[in-house]
Amino acid sequence: MSLLRKLLIGVPIGLVAVVAALAGLDWADRSFPPPLERAQVFSREVLDKDGHLLRAFATPDGVWRLKTTVGDVDRRFVEMLIAYEDQRFRAHHGVDPLALARAALQFVTNGRIVSGASTLSMQVARLIEPRERRSLTAKLLQVARAIQIERRLSKEEILELYLTHAPYGGNLEGVRAASLAWFGKEPLRLSVAEAALLVALPQLPERRRPDRNLAAAEAARQRVLTRMAVASVIGEGEAERAAMASIPSRRLQLPAYAAHLAEIALRKEPTAFEHHTTLRRDIQRALETVAREGAQRLGPKVSVAMLMADVRTGEIVGEVGSADYFDASRSGWIDMTRITRSPGSTLKPFIYGLAFEEGLVSQETIIEDRPADFFGYRPRNFDMSYQGDVSVRQALQLSLNVPAIRLLDAVGPARLMVRFRRAEVRPKLPPNEAPGLAIGLGGVGITLRDLVQLYAGLANRGWPVRLGNGIEGEPGLIDGEPLLSTVATWQVADILSAVLPPAGSRQRGIAYKTGTSYGYRDAWSVGFDSRYVLGVWVGRPDNGAVPGLTGYEAAAPILFEGFAKAGVAMTPLPDAPAGAIRLAQSDLPIGQRRFAMTANGLPSTSIREAAPQIVFPPEGARVDLGATAGQSMMPLTLKLQGGRAPFRWLANGRPLPDVTRRRVSQWLPDGGGYSTLTVIDALGRASTVRVFVE
Repeated sequence: MSLLRKLLIGVPIGLVAVVAALAGLDWADRSFPPPLERAQVFSREVLDKDGHLLRAFATPDGVWRLKTTVGDVDRRFVEMLIAYEDQRFRAHHGVDPLALARAALQFVTNGRIVSGASTLSMQVARLIEPRERRSLTAKLLQVARAIQIERRLSKEEILELYLTHAPYGGNLEGVRAASLAWFGKEPLRLSVAEAALLVALPQLPERRRPDRNLAAAEAARQRVLTRMAVASVIGEGEAERAAMASIPSRRLQLPAYAAHLAEIALRKEPTAFEHHTTLRRDIQRALETVAREGAQRLGPKVSVAMLMADVRTGEIVGEVGSADYFDASRSGWIDMTRITRSPGSTLKPFIYGLAFEEGLVSQETIIEDRPADFFGYRPRNFDMSYQGDVSVRQALQLSLNVPAIRLLDAVGPARLMVRFRRAEVRPKLPPNEAPGLAIGLGGVGITLRDLVQLYAGLANRGWPVRLGNGIEGEPGLIDGEPLLSTVATWQVADILSAVLPPAGSRQRGIAYKTGTSYGYRDAWSVGFDSRYVLGVWVGRPDNGAVPGLTGYEAAAPILFEGFAKAGVAMTPLPDAPAGAIRLAQSDLPIGQRRFAMTANGLPSTSIREAAPQIVFPPEGARVDLGATAGQSMMPLTLKLQGGRAPFRWLANGRPLPDVTRRRVSQWLPDGGGYSTLTVIDALGRASTVRVFVE
């Protein structure tokens, strides 16, 4: 047979054979794909607002395996890894022919595997489909799997599989878990010495564990640093300096913050690997430390809960459910931010705010602190003593009980509860009971979270804010009516900001209030500036009494320490808004100089039907409503006392549109300058003041 004829027959047969072989390989590749789904099981992570790890949970098989991308790791580490493990990683298709030829020659020459010639792709194949024994068959399978993986994934995806699954000894897998365990930090900013150690450990992770064989770990790191390819990446001088760095000999615990919230996140979305929160790790870490140390100072069985939120957005930035989640003696597993307890005196500021809003009192109005009987209810002060005549300002700062109940009796407990509902807070009353005067002294149930939500509205100039942590609740402003008027909230904040800090604490420019429940069971303190509000609860989770436990002595120091260590910049409380003023007692209108009640529980001026008197603005006042700033003017709040409803207001002789039965109204001037305001009651009696609008 001639050569030409042989070629005419042989070439087609050869081509058919090649095509058949390729088709067979393609069929095998499709029929027996690499088990990439095994690589999709990671540790569940709870992250803060900036993506920092708050808490991680081991995989079902007990491994710490944190999902890692190339962007999560220091660039030099990646370059060192490729230079040490697989220099031609970006050029080959799963197998490095040169390294494979070298390994085959060594095998033939020595009769055993001397070097595996494993590429990073082959190592990924081994990690997702491990084999117990090293053999030629296992190596061939790795080669096949590496080629299959290269057909399906990009180089960056293959690299990320390695970064996530590389073994680091014990139950550590992946460079993130290893970096956190050995260096206490994410691998985004590794030193050369740290990067070299993390490159070296996966080859023999158990033998080179720094906590068990420090010498072997140091020798392995040195081999990485002296490899010429690695030296070309980092430079010889830097390699020498890195060789002198110490190696950690103790494995650290992975971040474990916000334990209670993390568990809620897992229960809510059990299949998700990442749970994003609004917390800020630095704040969370600081508050947990403050809570733990505070509880230790206060004695056994006492726990501490803390919650800090941004009053403008409603985002919870720190949430501590107990002093120590793992402390059984303090029932640390109970999240006390969500448990209903008696708030003591912490609701008093809202009583005073409502009284300010209604024009019943001013800060320097005199109010009686003497024994009183409100239809059988006889409130007493905490220290069982009485101060006599005090100003409203003093009554709130000293947290006197009788004056607070006098004002609550005047504004009405039901109206106070309505205001709470505006903030989407519904305190729990005893079964089948209507709101009574006792709610002013803690005779109602509320959670720390709800209490902080109320104070967030107070700090946000009266506009209620819904708190949320990214797992539960959507933070943000609550649509609807304000919790209190802006002027009233300023009056309350102005009073509370002048309360002396507890002994040993520095003044921090915050307004704060304390509270103690009946029987020394709960101690509270809530404080705020213009940006953040922080609430603290102290007590026993089993509701047991703690003799001598008070809000001022126990909770307030923790509040001030929390603000100091949280690392947040203090934002001064706002200046007085238009219509807010603090007059001396001698400058008050006659009707506001003393608050008195009749036997029927109503303000005495209402019963005697004294002539109406404009309380605000006072005669000759200059009020800044933005008239000279070239902006839209703000309305001016008008307040009166006395008189019989309904009331008609006149501005410069022209009646305002509506007749009202309320003693608080608003007027929007046409422009700046002097204006005359008059109010006329149902009996035709009038009161007039002249003011200058700026």
